[in-house]
Amino acid sequence: MTKILMMGAREDERRFAEKWAKDHNVTIEVSTDILSDDTYHLLNGYDGLSLQQTMGIPAEMYEKLSQDGFRQIAQRSAGVDMYDLKEAKKHGISITNVPAYSPNAIAEFTVASALNCLRHMQAIQKRVKNHNFSWDKSILAREVRSLTIGVMGTGRIGQITAQLFAAFGAKVIGYDVYQNPNAENYLTYIDSFDEFLAQSDLLTIHMPLTDDNYHQFNTETFNKMKPGAILLNPARGAIIDTKDLIAALDSGQISCCALDTYENEMPYVTKDWSGKTLNDPILEELINREDVLYTPHIAFYTETAVENLVFGGLDACLSILTNGTADTIVNP
Repeated sequence: MTKILMMGAREDERRFAEKWAKDHNVTIEVSTDILSDDTYHLLNGYDGLSLQQTMGIPAEMYEKLSQDGFRQIAQRSAGVDMYDLKEAKKHGISITNVPAYSPNAIAEFTVASALNCLRHMQAIQKRVKNHNFSWDKSILAREVRSLTIGVMGTGRIGQITAQLFAAFGAKVIGYDVYQNPNAENYLTYIDSFDEFLAQSDLLTIHMPLTDDNYHQFNTETFNKMKPGAILLNPARGAIIDTKDLIAALDSGQISCCALDTYENEMPYVTKDWSGKTLNDPILEELINREDVLYTPHIAFYTETAVENLVFGGLDACLSILTNGTADTIVNP
């Protein structure tokens, strides 16, 4: 019987893994450990791997995996920037992802974040805790329908995000090097990036991280945005230069920011740091600011998404083991 090791697993994934294993007559071992030099010995006796890595693996491990008979890594996420795709391919390791586990989950979370920013919920909740129930201009809100919403990256997630904002009556514009004809039902494309920045009252990012967009949002970019704009990032943290973002918030150029991702999040996200000191003053500042809504990479986190991630990862793993290929290989 085929044996698959599912690493980096959370308890909420277990029941979906057990159901999939029963339906496919496959043995699955669920482990909370991530793959590293210290845990490599756990792979002994398994045919396939389904991983949820947040940090990379050593370059020499790809060769070791190949020598030990492994032909694939099935990542249970859309993003695969934690892997060296060329090095994996060099050693015959196919890496797969789950590209469309639930675009709705992230789109809905994006709209929720936007509403929280627009309605000043951070500041209002702090006031209420201090028994301050007054009204003043600092918490006066704008309505979504009065805004121009900029959607940067108009694939599956961006398209649904545009659709939801359009349903509020907002004007929605989009920017994408690869324009999506289906998204044009809900937004108007702007060909100039600078013009896109200048028009957006609220800008939301829905792109994978690439070499080309690393720190694409920096002081220069922020200065081209509409003064007082709102920025949302439920995509990848390193698209934003966080130090430059804090400066833009301090100056008021950006009035509010919702970050579900942070460029240096890997040591912290998915872990319980209660009662411990964070060795990251920038993250501490993001958490403590009233004009930042920080969440720990949970935009995707719904039952539907978790089920689809588990099933999608395991489907790809089994496909390569049985057929030698899969539809979701990212390093063909």
